[in-house]
Amino acid sequence: MNDNDETTQYLTFRLGDELFGVDVNKAREVLDFSEVTHVPQMPDYMLGVINLRGSVVPVINLRRKFGMTDRAQTIDTCIIVIEVHIEGEILVIGTLADAVEEVLDLKESQIEPPPRLGTKLNTEFIKGMGNIDDQFLIILDIDRVFTVEELAVMETPAHEVMVD
Repeated sequence: MNDNDETTQYLTFRLGDELFGVDVNKAREVLDFSEVTHVPQMPDYMLGVINLRGSVVPVINLRRKFGMTDRAQTIDTCIIVIEVHIEGEILVIGTLADAVEEVLDLKESQIEPPPRLGTKLNTEFIKGMGNIDDQFLIILDIDRVFTVEELAVMETPAHEVMVD
């Protein structure tokens, strides 16, 4: 084993049967699912906004963003509040998840590059694939999941939207 094999912590969550991970340093907190205020004329993957201690936070349905079918909400449905860094700016967004699993420590040697073919996802925002107990963990590069244009759409209404 390489002595320089760095360990990174990933917050793991489920979308259907798929297990995803995001660098724990990007995750601010996990919230129980609460009512989301719909914002007109937003893309279908944007559920709306929530009030997070006085800040307006857009909430994204990652299932829709990734082309997956919607699923009924359960007691495990939650919102993961994450920081997205794009063009030198930090945008805080909420992402809807079917369930949060755990925080995992993975060494770089446990992560393989994303596959080039045979995946349902556009691999440019997949940082890598981990193998956890014979199940693949899709590690997201959360800063590359959304385009600059998509994030601009989310930012625009923030100062205009009033949330109770």
